[in-house]
Amino acid sequence: TAINDLLNADRVLIGGEESLAGKTAIEKLCSIYEHWIPRKNILTTNTWSSELSKLAANAMLAQRISSINSLSAVCEATGADVSEVARAVGFDSRIGSKFLQASIEVASYWQQVIDMNEYQKSRFTAKIVQALFNTVSGKKICILGFAFKKNTGDTRESPAIYVAKTLLDEGASIKIYDPKVEEIKIFEDLTHPSICESPEQVRKNVSVYPDAYSASEGCHAIVVCTEWDEFVALDYNKIYDGMMKPAYIFDGRKILDHQALINIGYHVQTIGKQLGRPVATRCWSSNPII
Repeated sequence: TAINDLLNADRVLIGGEESLAGKTAIEKLCSIYEHWIPRKNILTTNTWSSELSKLAANAMLAQRISSINSLSAVCEATGADVSEVARAVGFDSRIGSKFLQASIEVASYWQQVIDMNEYQKSRFTAKIVQALFNTVSGKKICILGFAFKKNTGDTRESPAIYVAKTLLDEGASIKIYDPKVEEIKIFEDLTHPSICESPEQVRKNVSVYPDAYSASEGCHAIVVCTEWDEFVALDYNKIYDGMMKPAYIFDGRKILDHQALINIGYHVQTIGKQLGRPVATRCWSSNPII
């Protein structure tokens, strides 16, 4: 993805000192990028403007995610579909790059963006615990995906870390599979001092697997935390046969065919949408409930 982003960048932002030497350096760097990036897409600013522009772009993206996250809770309560709401809102041209009005509430506003995104993670995990009869103690939970996003091994700010930590704190055993994130990195993240106080408990209750099928074997629930393409193509009939019943799937990325999963027999929950599903009993077994 880094190579693709380099070759097909929306824009290139180059910051430098406003001295003669600084301007010369900027022009030399521009001449390199001009070999494949149109000059109109190369922006030049002073050093501080370029630094702040990068931070602002990240903050604006987080704000957009936060906005739709805030609506997802309302969608679940009312029967609306957050995907349909997002598509409809997206047709309003003001929601694009033109709708960037300054606000008086600077610090508190951006703090609320962070708080909303943190709330979304905690709300999703709370839904998992609630659906599993308000306790995951002693239960096996499969986490599919540990990377922050697909096609990368980067785990910085990955929601899977928070989900795993919360479920571990609630007494669950966690089985993890990610196509790119190595086992050593997963344990490094989950045993970081900012995440846990007992690395030994993490190592005791977390296991990493080489594929989704072995990771889900004998589990009470599957939690999708990264939008890997291969998760869409998995044989969920095969996975269902190997899970405890009733079998749950929590799609945190809205990438799966929910109705197909329900037809198989899964109890499915996702973000921002109510899904029909059979009424679960408290009886856990490896066989389907008839």
